[in-house]
Amino acid sequence: MHTHDLSPWTHEHIFDEGNHAAERGTRAVMWITAAMMVVEIFAGWRFNSMALLADGWHMSSHAVAIGLSAFAYAAARRYSGDPRFAFGTWKIEVLGGFASAIFLLGVAAMMVFASVERILSPQPIHYQEAIVVAVVGLIVNIVCAVILGGAHDHHHEDHGDHHNHDHAHHDDLNLRSAYVHVIADAATSVLAIIALIGGWIYGWSWLDPVMGIVGAVLVALWAKNLLAETGKVLLDREMDHPVVAEIREVVETGPEGGDTRITDLHVWRVGKQTYSCALSVVTHDITLTSERVRAQLAQHEEIAHSTIEIHLCAA
Repeated sequence: MHTHDLSPWTHEHIFDEGNHAAERGTRAVMWITAAMMVVEIFAGWRFNSMALLADGWHMSSHAVAIGLSAFAYAAARRYSGDPRFAFGTWKIEVLGGFASAIFLLGVAAMMVFASVERILSPQPIHYQEAIVVAVVGLIVNIVCAVILGGAHDHHHEDHGDHHNHDHAHHDDLNLRSAYVHVIADAATSVLAIIALIGGWIYGWSWLDPVMGIVGAVLVALWAKNLLAETGKVLLDREMDHPVVAEIREVVETGPEGGDTRITDLHVWRVGKQTYSCALSVVTHDITLTSERVRAQLAQHEEIAHSTIEIHLCAA
């Protein structure tokens, strides 16, 4: 006997107040970052600081990437009711985070190239002026981090009543990508300040480009982690998530090889806190129906859509 059950699913991506707060925050941070980028690039060129110039160009890519995050929110909101998106538009936001991580890797490569060039061809640096600009840049980065941190908190307040098995898996990856960009900016600003102070007080001119390389390595590591998280969602690599074991636990009954066993199971994420699953079960229970299986799955709020196939084995 085969029965199929498609639980109700809305095509509409739920664009709640948390999403709107995140969109507003990323847009504001984009403009602040773009303004500081212009200041740092000009100051780095004017005062001959490689660390400051690298931070400015680094910030330019962040402005583009954070703008991409804001665009992803806008696109997800605009197409939230489009039925062509079978499971909603949430993955547009994840795609924005993935693209931002690619930008981060490009920034790291550019920083290494520019720093090595400056090691081979050192130039005199106007340390005091460059330090002032670097400190201003750090303050701007802290302000941006506070703005995005507030948007992140708003997100978790909105979703606080949801059953949460794995906090990291429920993060807004698009917002997180923007936050990583800002934190990377802050870290490179700190490294630039350290390099400039060391060069000014002790005459260690080599410290400026070396700190540029250290910052590049740090940025590359953050980008790698972000690529792994977003790539996992985009490629539907979710079969190690705790919800998979929980589905087996509530559906399978009896001792080993007993009344009901899942023979085929596929689980993938379709929202920040929601999953879809398709499963086939073999059972000796002639009363088992897809409605009963759906009722068993209903205790896990994160399962928003299920396709169920039942094979009755009377023997």
